Amino acid sequence: MTALDDFARLSGKLFLDGALVASKSTSTLDVIEPATEDRIGAIADATDGEVDQAIDLADIARRKWCAQDTRTRAIILHEVAATLRRNKEMYAECLTREEGKPFKESVDEVSWCATALDYYAEIARHETGRVAGTTVPGQFHFAVKEPLGTVVIILPFNYPLVLLCWEAAAALAAGNAVIVKPHEQTSLTTLKFMELFAALPAGLIQVVTGGARVGQRLVASNKTHGVAYTGSVAVGQAVAKTCAETFKPCLIEASGNDPMIVMPSAPMEMAVRGAAFAAYLNCGQVCTSSERFYVHTKIHDEFAERLAAEAKKLRIGNGLEKVDLGPLATSKQRDRFEGLIARARKEGAKVLTGGGRPANLNRGWFVEPTVLTDVTPEMEILNEEPFGPVAPICRVDSFDEAIALANRSRYGLGANLYTLDMDEAFRAVNEIESGILWINAPLLDNDALPFGGRKLSGTGRQLGPEGLNQFQNTKFVMLDPKASNQDFWWFPYAEKEMFKGKTK
Repeated sequence: MTALDDFARLSGKLFLDGALVASKSTSTLDVIEPATEDRIGAIADATDGEVDQAIDLADIARRKWCAQDTRTRAIILHEVAATLRRNKEMYAECLTREEGKPFKESVDEVSWCATALDYYAEIARHETGRVAGTTVPGQFHFAVKEPLGTVVIILPFNYPLVLLCWEAAAALAAGNAVIVKPHEQTSLTTLKFMELFAALPAGLIQVVTGGARVGQRLVASNKTHGVAYTGSVAVGQAVAKTCAETFKPCLIEASGNDPMIVMPSAPMEMAVRGAAFAAYLNCGQVCTSSERFYVHTKIHDEFAERLAAEAKKLRIGNGLEKVDLGPLATSKQRDRFEGLIARARKEGAKVLTGGGRPANLNRGWFVEPTVLTDVTPEMEILNEEPFGPVAPICRVDSFDEAIALANRSRYGLGANLYTLDMDEAFRAVNEIESGILWINAPLLDNDALPFGGRKLSGTGRQLGPEGLNQFQNTKFVMLDPKASNQDFWWFPYAEKEMFKGKTK
């Protein structure tokens, strides 16, 4: 069966109680392949009743799953990871057709899913609580970690599978049930992905498709107990406000506008290649893309020219062909990106390369990788998240100026620095206001270390033990096995502890 056959089979379906079921909704949303503009399927805009059904099923399944020992849960998650590795190219093709990224990048994403599943399968066996020294002889004081309950995961289109696994692997390993609301553009691939979880109890992980209403109902329900959201600032704020009404824990990864600082000591070839990758990976549709370049004046001109030359080398086209850059995921994304570029030019930015659409591609939402110079700190292009393949370069005269400009953003997700000056490197560690800092090694992740941001980039952390803790409650337990007398602080209070002075 081909990916297109799968999309036809999955169209209009939901994944409820361990099975694909046809939605009762009469409202559907077309899925358009970004490289061809062909309609490749349609998703249901799930009804309120179907959303509520998923929540009720999850409530039953989570209680059975939570009762399982952590070793059993780990074995099942390891099996999911192993199956995924054996079939990664099949899921990668689906992802490329729906989202547009080059097939190689899709295979990478699927591979990262497997490592996250393996990581959380094991760490959840260790992160179950801790024992502390007691404050009273003979007692036993400890903390236990418990699942939240039912976790809602609302996904973006750019990395729908790896973000699903970062969050779902942690939530499931911790003993929770999961309900996924995928992005409308990548819902069919997410539904296909659910076949991997066949060994899990029915209802433990489910998918309800649709638009904002579906997500809102999941978040607002008093039967869901935690939320993980990745997307825009405005929607992230709305999710956080809804969760705040009941103090429901939420993980918000909103937006980034990550700086890259390039200093004179940096090896030019590596800095240029690293910059091209950081700016153009997944056609710039990465929350941690480098989107603001602060380059020291001593090397500014050479860096800009060499980055433009690197951008011109990139092969653009359908992600299933031999290419480095696919299309933007939606026509809306391309319209937004082209508007930003046009306004940057109007504000005085110079297009060193790119800035338009590839002449040889008449179908699909393709744009050229772009390098802008003569960019100043006040320009919109440096203060908004472009979410497209552009490298706006701003000239700086010192490291102090670069740090100050890097920190003036409303966002604080990631940051990059190219330098061989260790004083600059450690100053960056201490002074750059971000949740992630890459020095001479852009955009890599590590399952064992936390991923997340500051400021308007969101709250909470994915990956690492912190990512597991996001989906756990902590309970403090004080146990006296003999039910001993506690007269050292019980009633009646001892005469010698009473106030000895005069009351008047």
